[in-house]
Amino acid sequence: MDKKYIAGMSIKGGRRDNFYLCLLEHYAETGRYFLRSLLQVKDDEDEEKKDSLAHDTPRNIKDGDDIIRSWIEKYQLTDLVVDFPLTVPACETCALNCPGASRCPEVSVVDIRKKISWILEQDATKHNQRPKQYERERNKDDEVFYSKDVLAKISHEHLISRSFRRRLKKGYLPYWNRPIDFWVWMFYYDQLLSLFKISYDSFGTTSLIMLFRFSYLQRHFPHHLQFFEGNTYITLLELLRSKTILKKDILLLGDIELGPESRLNIIKAIEGRLGLFVYDHDLEILVKNPRAFDSFLLALVGQTIHKNKIKEIPLWANPIETNFVIPDFS
Repeated sequence: MDKKYIAGMSIKGGRRDNFYLCLLEHYAETGRYFLRSLLQVKDDEDEEKKDSLAHDTPRNIKDGDDIIRSWIEKYQLTDLVVDFPLTVPACETCALNCPGASRCPEVSVVDIRKKISWILEQDATKHNQRPKQYERERNKDDEVFYSKDVLAKISHEHLISRSFRRRLKKGYLPYWNRPIDFWVWMFYYDQLLSLFKISYDSFGTTSLIMLFRFSYLQRHFPHHLQFFEGNTYITLLELLRSKTILKKDILLLGDIELGPESRLNIIKAIEGRLGLFVYDHDLEILVKNPRAFDSFLLALVGQTIHKNKIKEIPLWANPIETNFVIPDFS
């Protein structure tokens, strides 16, 4: 029976943070996906605890990085989705005598800043033409109620929100942002802020030690391994858009007491809608551990890559270089 593997690995956090690798196995004859392996990786385990890890962990391997590499080789993995920036901001590769961030001549930076200026100018024009109507619409847009459809309007569509306008006025930083950041702001800024209370920045949750660690890992992984960049929050938004999961479960994910129940509801909904099967012992880990759940969501992004059900990203956002993937669960 023909098999295909795809994996997700959430590596946000610090050097000693506990994280998981999640492997989905696809059976072509049945079209079903199974959660084949859920591997815990933690560097400061003592020997007794390390021996109690999942059965996929080789007992003669001591270092967490070696465990990851061995796991990849064992399943001959070719595709891995991570929640980690795979490219760097423009400043990292620039050899010019820097004129300053505000006068950056880099083509991609100039292009993004022009797009930002155009959105702000359009917003200002609408305000100047009909100020009273603009304010009425603004007050209506600011209304907050539980049943409000946060996905009904794209962030860059007018009337743009106050929070999105503030974000655009803060500007685009060539040493911090990538073009994909601006694209995410355009389509997900308000939704991410409304449901998760976060603003997307490529390096906003990335520590310096993890940058070095991932660079090290890339050099030691098999050359045929292809990386893709995903985002767990955007994945949840797309699951909500497809009506696979419920808004209430997203809102309760961060609750200490109700978070596990929300994760269980989300996983069960995914199983029923997306042809995926999770064994009970893996389900328990996913429900109890948010980091394992994040890796599961990234593996789910990989499922959409295999099915060729991903959203198109314009070339100016550098989708080919970043390998940034937006899943389409419709």
